[in-house]
Amino acid sequence: MKLIVVVDENWGIGKDGDQPYHIPEDQRFFRAQTLGKAIVLGRVTLAAFPGGKPLAGRTNIVMTRDALKLDAAGVITCDGLAALAEILRDYDTDDVYVAGGQQVYEMLLNYCDTAYVTKIFASPDVDRYFPNLDVLPNWSLAAQSERKSHNGVGFCFCEYKNAAPQLLQIQCP
Repeated sequence: MKLIVVVDENWGIGKDGDQPYHIPEDQRFFRAQTLGKAIVLGRVTLAAFPGGKPLAGRTNIVMTRDALKLDAAGVITCDGLAALAEILRDYDTDDVYVAGGQQVYEMLLNYCDTAYVTKIFASPDVDRYFPNLDVLPNWSLAAQSERKSHNGVGFCFCEYKNAAPQLLQIQCP
């Protein structure tokens, strides 16, 4: 499994259910990476998508403890790791991307082998964070693009690798 995220200088990812920056090049990167793949996300992240609708051209798997609060048209729902493992058993793990938010990232981080991180060189006001991969023992920076800019905001694309990803397994009774 892989994950994809936009972080600020403090590894912040959002506030009030939205990202602080919308950078067209990052949005194109997200689309290129995830199109035709499965994305795993939380209910609040889904609500932040355009119109609160699932992204076209992808299998949208929404982790939620309360599927009744979700208009489930066009999504697959699950309520935890065991249910997610059951759903994902028919997918190639290279075709599964964790796409947020904070709780879903934290729950699935150790099961991912690659993290695509767009780093924003700014510190906006945020209330949600992503774990700092620069200090986690199994994670290391594998590649980084040159610094880019959009409307005066600097950013770069980074790829991190997990040296010891855990296997998401179906729980047997």
